[in-house]
Amino acid sequence: MSLNERLAEARGEQALGADPVRLAREAAAEEAKSLAARVGSVPKQRGDGDAGRSIATEVNSPGEGLNRLRERATLALFDRLGTKLNDPDMPEEQLHALVRAELQRVLANEQTPLTAEDRQRLSADVTDEVLGHGPLQPLLDDPTVSEIMVNGPDMVYVERAGKLTRSTVAFASEDHLRRVIERIVSRVGRRIDESSPLVDARLADGSRVNAIIPPLAFGGSSLTIRKFSRKPFQVSDLVAFGTMSPEMAELLRACVEARLNIVVSGGTGTGKTTLLNVLSSFIPANERIITIEDAVELQLQQDHVVRLESRPANIEGKGAVGIRELVRNSLRMRPDRIVVGEVRGGESLDMLQAMNTGHDGSLSTVHANSPRDAVSRLETLVLMAGMDLPLRAVREQVASAVDVIVQISRLRDGTRRVTHVTEVQGLEGDTVTLQDAFLFDYSAGTDLNGRFLGKAVPTGVRPRFAEKFADLGISLSPRVFGASAERPRVRGAG
Repeated sequence: MSLNERLAEARGEQALGADPVRLAREAAAEEAKSLAARVGSVPKQRGDGDAGRSIATEVNSPGEGLNRLRERATLALFDRLGTKLNDPDMPEEQLHALVRAELQRVLANEQTPLTAEDRQRLSADVTDEVLGHGPLQPLLDDPTVSEIMVNGPDMVYVERAGKLTRSTVAFASEDHLRRVIERIVSRVGRRIDESSPLVDARLADGSRVNAIIPPLAFGGSSLTIRKFSRKPFQVSDLVAFGTMSPEMAELLRACVEARLNIVVSGGTGTGKTTLLNVLSSFIPANERIITIEDAVELQLQQDHVVRLESRPANIEGKGAVGIRELVRNSLRMRPDRIVVGEVRGGESLDMLQAMNTGHDGSLSTVHANSPRDAVSRLETLVLMAGMDLPLRAVREQVASAVDVIVQISRLRDGTRRVTHVTEVQGLEGDTVTLQDAFLFDYSAGTDLNGRFLGKAVPTGVRPRFAEKFADLGISLSPRVFGASAERPRVRGAG
């Protein structure tokens, strides 16, 4: 019987002449016994999202008090610092010092007793929440995680070794997730709101970030972070991973040193940018390199590098500077090499013209599933420039500008492999002719874990550009092109 029901009964007994004070005390004592029984017998699993916590735990656990203190301290810091937290002009060291000082003031006003260990942990957690990336910080610090996909406040997936798994981390609410997104994009001078609900950005270490929020994201804000290694991969790392063979690495190094124009082709998430980084490491240190990207991701190791980044339109829809304008401007900057992070529009025409007008040794990437598809996609992208060029003229541009197409793929076992190194030999009739120097050997099968045992092997055909190596004094091991150097066979478009 509830306390209210017992009091109602007491009022009825009072009308019959019973002592009201005694009846009220008996009702309160009975309710206390009932509450104690519920605390001792409440199930561990609850359906309100606080699984595994009992009423007694909520009342008595010191961890709960620490969590509430963490929430109060975080909210207090947001209130005190306001827009300073997202000020891109404030140096990172100054911002960290400001947050630490304010946090000490907030904790000084709290009455909750804290041990030295609790205070240190609380300070680290609040700093991660205010300056870092909240629940995502442990995933960002985990070197085994290569990609983080947030599909909403309580649904976070990660990629490890090419496989997707759901993570246990979660955001407190949609507003919590939005605060983290806004913090990321504001630090690189971008914005995200209802008028501009999608954005490409980057983290301080160069990791790629894409965010999209309602109304475009129907189920809640979505955040995708593709992490880059803190230490850029070298060619030896890709050989160790099985991404490429030593013979292929030797050939690609010679292609870069011989100033051949190279296009890296691949699908989404196949590792095109990583491979482009490795290829760029072969560029001699005495050459001037200009990189052009939507969001700066490349991690070139040379000193003489100028990094250009596109700019989106402002809130008035003005001031946008695209990749195409940057490619044109780079031609006036006396480049030895032009590296375009990715071509996806009319800038393809400007890049091909640069390759054809003395800027040899340029590098870029394109989305495509095979070398033949890469040629077709470049043709399509050039037509997007709006110049109304005849298709044959476009194909002549592609055939004369691009020397080598390097195809990288993510196989079904989760590994990323270079599957083709293909020479663009020229135009025959209306067909761009291609010749493979390396092809991935799928016939080797898989091991017990489903991992492919094969690797890219030389086709035995010596590319025409090998003659340029000899002219420049670049030597290659005989094993690079295989045991026999057959007469070149060409592949044309269907």
